[in-house]
Amino acid sequence: MASDNRTIAEGEWHPAHSSLSVVARLVEDAGALVVERVPGGDRLATGELASVEVSPRVGSIPRRVNFADGSLFETTDNDAIDRWLLRSGRRSTSLVHRLERFHPRLVVLVVATFLLGSLVYRYALPVLVEVAVAVTPPVVPKIMSVSTMETMDRTMLSPSQLNAGKQREISEDFARIAALSPRGTAGYSLNFRAGGAVGPNAFALPDGTLVLTDELVELAAGDDEMIIGVLAHEIGHVELEHSLRQVYRAAGMAGLIMMLAGDVGSGIEDLLVQGGGLLALSHSRTAEAAADRHSVELMSKAGFDATAIARFFELLEQKLGDRSDTSMLSTHPGTPERKKAILDYAAEVQAKQQAD
Repeated sequence: MASDNRTIAEGEWHPAHSSLSVVARLVEDAGALVVERVPGGDRLATGELASVEVSPRVGSIPRRVNFADGSLFETTDNDAIDRWLLRSGRRSTSLVHRLERFHPRLVVLVVATFLLGSLVYRYALPVLVEVAVAVTPPVVPKIMSVSTMETMDRTMLSPSQLNAGKQREISEDFARIAALSPRGTAGYSLNFRAGGAVGPNAFALPDGTLVLTDELVELAAGDDEMIIGVLAHEIGHVELEHSLRQVYRAAGMAGLIMMLAGDVGSGIEDLLVQGGGLLALSHSRTAEAAADRHSVELMSKAGFDATAIARFFELLEQKLGDRSDTSMLSTHPGTPERKKAILDYAAEVQAKQQAD
C-alpha cells in the first residue's frame, strides 16, 4: 500500500466497456475519490463522493467502486473499504454480510425454517392431502399404482411360485368379498408375488391393485379364510382411500424436504419420489383400525368367519414373534391390541345382525 495517508485501498482499475485491468490504488483527495496508477500516480478516474457507488460487503467477495464514467475500481481489501465508509459516515456493511457474520441469527433462521416446515407438515399438509384426494381423477391412482408396482417388481418382488390351483382357489374366494364392496369385482385386481425381503404380506395400491405374497400363503398353512380376511382388510384401505392419501402425503414430504434442502441432486430426488410411492404402503394406526373393521364387516356379509383376520395377527405373534406396534412395511402393525379390537368389533357386528 502507498505510504501517504490519502490511500484507501489498493486493487485494480477497469476502464468502461473494456476488459483491461490496471494495477491501481484508491485515494481520497480534496473531497473526491481518485484512482491512481501504481506505480506512477497517473490519475485514471475521479469522482465526487456523492456520485460514486460502492458495492455492499458480502463475505470475502471483492468490493467494487463504480464511477460515473463507467469505469470501476475493484479491491479485495474489504476491511479498508469498511473503515473508509465508517470515517465518511456511510454504512460500512450490507445486511447480508452482517447476518452472515452474526452466527446466532443464522441459527435462529435455521430453527425458524424447520419450525415452519413442521407446521406445514402438521397442519397444512393434511388439508392439502384431503383436497388432492377430492379432486383426483380416476386415471391418477392408476398411473401411481402402475409406477409403484413396476418399482417393487424391479427391486423387491419376484414372480409367484404358487401353483395355479391354489391361486385360483384364493382368487375365487377373493371375488366373493370384492363383489360385496362398493367398487365391485371389477374394481380390484389380485396379484400373486414371491415377497422375498417383504416376507408374509399383502398390500393394496390406490387403484385397487392388491398383492399377496407366497410367504403369507405359506404362513397361513391352508387357512385360506384367514388370507381372505387379510385381503378384505386391504380392500378397506382402498375403499377408504388410505393408500391414495399416503401417496400424496409422501409426495408432500418429498417436496417439503427438497424445499428445505434446496438442490439435493437428481439421485436424491429420484430416491424421494420412488420412496414416496413405497411409503404409500404404510398407514397410520387409525387407518389400520378402520381397515380391520372393514374386514370384519365384509367377511361377515360374505358368510366367512368375521374374526379370520385376527388369526393372522395370532400367527404373527406365535411364528414371527411380532408383539410390537409395527411390522413389515407397517401394513399390519400392533398385533396384540389389534387382535383384541377385531374380536370385540366382530362381537358387536354379530350382535347387531342378530338384533336385526
